[in-house]
Amino acid sequence: MSSLPVDEDGTEPTPLRRQPTQRRSARRVERMLDACAHLLDDVGYEALSTTRIAERAGVAIGSVYQFFPDKRAITQEVTRRNVELFVSRVGARFLDEDYRGWWEAVDAIIDEYVDMHRSVPGFKSLHFGDVVDLNLLDSDSENNMVIAGRLRGLLLEEYGLADSEELDVAVLVAVEAGDAVLKLAFRRDPKGEPEIVAAAKQLIRSFLSRRLNPRRQRQQA
Repeated sequence: MSSLPVDEDGTEPTPLRRQPTQRRSARRVERMLDACAHLLDDVGYEALSTTRIAERAGVAIGSVYQFFPDKRAITQEVTRRNVELFVSRVGARFLDEDYRGWWEAVDAIIDEYVDMHRSVPGFKSLHFGDVVDLNLLDSDSENNMVIAGRLRGLLLEEYGLADSEELDVAVLVAVEAGDAVLKLAFRRDPKGEPEIVAAAKQLIRSFLSRRLNPRRQRQQA
């Protein structure tokens, strides 16, 4: 299970036409990404345009095209930023909080997803880009497969689960199922219907317990 794709020099490729080399340029790119995220929440992807992004960010349209070829590329970079923020926040929770095992860590991952859905601009509109393109993050892998790879890596590092094809499949199915149920929770309630969020946790915990550790599932029952 691969994570985000990597170039030959070890860096992750981005949709940027060129990397900003000065702090002022980097701040300008961040303003464009922030503007895109807010507009996605306000007007949606179909009504999004580079002109609107430039106006919202307070930059010339030429500055947008200096770094991005089109709105899809900007949206892709917003999605990448969301993924990195999600993984970073989950990793920080793993450092700051003590869990009895991976099953409580999975609950924390879902809690972070729900919190970002409520508070991070653009996250509720894009999730991980699925409303735009199933292969937005990686042309060779669907978005949830990329996310599953990142989360699988965290679980392997923290809890020493056996690295296997069974783990690959189990985490991918858990991500797909959890994503679908959590989307339902936010369709029912803009803040996420608590009963459905709780059901998502129970569903994922039960599934992973059966696939990864039947004996622990019996102990937890």
